[in-house]
Amino acid sequence: MSATPHPQKNRVPRRVLAATAGLVTVGALVAAMPAGAHDRGHGHGHGHPSRTVDVQLLSFNDLHGNLEPPAGSAGTVNETQADGTVKGVPAGGVEYLATSLRTARKGNPYSVTAAGGDLVGASPLLSGLFHDEPTIEALNGLDLDVTAVGNHEFDEGATELARLQNGGCHPVEGCYEKGRKFEGADFPYLAANVTNEKTGKPVLKPYTVWKKNGVRIGFIGVTLEGTPNIVTANGVKGLKFHDEIETVNKYAKELDRQGVKSIVALIHEGGAPASSSYNYDCDSPGAGDGISGPIVDIAKGITPKVDALVTGHTHQAYVCTVPDPSGEPRMVTSASSFGKVYTDTTLTYDRRTKDIVRTSVQSANHVVSRSQDPADDMTTLITRWNKIAAPIAGRPQGFVSADIDGRGSTALEKPLGNVIADAQLEGLAPADKGGAVVAFMNPGGIRSDLVYAASGSEGDGVVTYGEAFTVQPFTNMMNVVDLTGAQLVTALQQQVSGSNAASPKILQVSEGLTYTLDLTKSGADRVVADTIRLNGEAIDPAKTYRVAMNEFLAGGGDGFAALGQGTNKLVGPSDLDLFNAYLAAHSTASAPLAPPATDRITIVQ
Repeated sequence: MSATPHPQKNRVPRRVLAATAGLVTVGALVAAMPAGAHDRGHGHGHGHPSRTVDVQLLSFNDLHGNLEPPAGSAGTVNETQADGTVKGVPAGGVEYLATSLRTARKGNPYSVTAAGGDLVGASPLLSGLFHDEPTIEALNGLDLDVTAVGNHEFDEGATELARLQNGGCHPVEGCYEKGRKFEGADFPYLAANVTNEKTGKPVLKPYTVWKKNGVRIGFIGVTLEGTPNIVTANGVKGLKFHDEIETVNKYAKELDRQGVKSIVALIHEGGAPASSSYNYDCDSPGAGDGISGPIVDIAKGITPKVDALVTGHTHQAYVCTVPDPSGEPRMVTSASSFGKVYTDTTLTYDRRTKDIVRTSVQSANHVVSRSQDPADDMTTLITRWNKIAAPIAGRPQGFVSADIDGRGSTALEKPLGNVIADAQLEGLAPADKGGAVVAFMNPGGIRSDLVYAASGSEGDGVVTYGEAFTVQPFTNMMNVVDLTGAQLVTALQQQVSGSNAASPKILQVSEGLTYTLDLTKSGADRVVADTIRLNGEAIDPAKTYRVAMNEFLAGGGDGFAALGQGTNKLVGPSDLDLFNAYLAAHSTASAPLAPPATDRITIVQ
């Protein structure tokens, strides 16, 4: 067994910072903390406490209800070896995340665990089938202290999010286990920048304060302002989403007035590191040089009163220092996704100033290895919920001859994306089903791979309902609409322009649609308009085409305003139903479905 490098803690460069002392307002804040969160470990014991104390901040993000280890390439983390090569390490699963966090806490009497949002939503069947109650139960068992909301926390609307926070059985499906009522999260969900349109008040707590033996650290939680663009309209109905920087600065000022000088922002927005390896040095050659994306500008705009930023959304792993508005370096971290990585940050708390000594902040990402012992309580939880789900989850839907990569694929045109788009076109092409001539699938809606290896007792190559659900967990209703050829071309250009210019969202397209994507150009010009063909014919700007897509895209989601302009809408079956029907129609045990060619989009780089 080859040795793997241990991640070095990234340390904020040592500079002189002015320490600001302030009087503490007694009893100014009542923190909504889970039972027992304030008494982990013990204090220093004898004599006077030292002036500083190291607080361990453990964090993760974008779990998305992945209680079991993610399958295929979606369940690996890239690790750069000592010789510079990169290898994929199997990681994730709450049984191992629990062990990792519990092991990390040992010897750290001051330890707080926080998360950066999207802990639920777009979840595999084991959690999604039960409206993510199993994940909330698992997070309670992980001793999570606080989390920000992410965009996916709003998938089922604010009322359902409030139920996950406060408990109570599902209003339609009721309680899933006789004699057992869902208790809700025993940690606070923070939503500082999400307000009720009518009242203007936050829909959940904007911040909370973690306390132990006189140490106080404030946490402010926000999701990305653009959440309405990436969540179905029903999910954000009646809500308003505000600027991340303005919101964090507002509540940091409020906490500061109350004497809370140590503040961490939990922000469900992220960046793109220059390397996909979790142990990449993000501060090479200089501080923050290795990261780009929205979080950089956000970090540069957030008040120096905030001492560290825990981020998410992009599913990337990074530990970077990005300068704050005063030019001083500040730690910005993210821990990949699906519970595959956790971040361990040391915050040195000065008892006299009540603030974090920023020059001493250190942080490192760690793999949630599956080679360690699983946590028994999490194994029991998974077994219990699997037993309830088994009659549905284990039903065979089709057969594959090899892995068909979707979420785990880094290619712009994904094999599984082609399968899904073809399934949607086939199901909605008949005249009485909508008469579709082309189908589009948003890449973010593909949540997993189809994996050849058996996940249970079904046998290799068998695709179960649970596995299909994990790929398409939203069960979005399909729409077929009229769009002009001009609108079709505009929609393809919106993949790489407007809000998608910096981070393109390449639609997965059904068989028959082809075009060239020239990445050497910029903006809308990257889509070479005169190469767009549908079944060999150029798109006619004035002609009307029947286009199939899920209701999210049909609502203009993901920055595709042109797709939201469709008329003559017909609502069809769910995307999952069409996916399963396609698997049944195109595969048998003796003739399984093979990974399709990816030759619809010609990429020029």
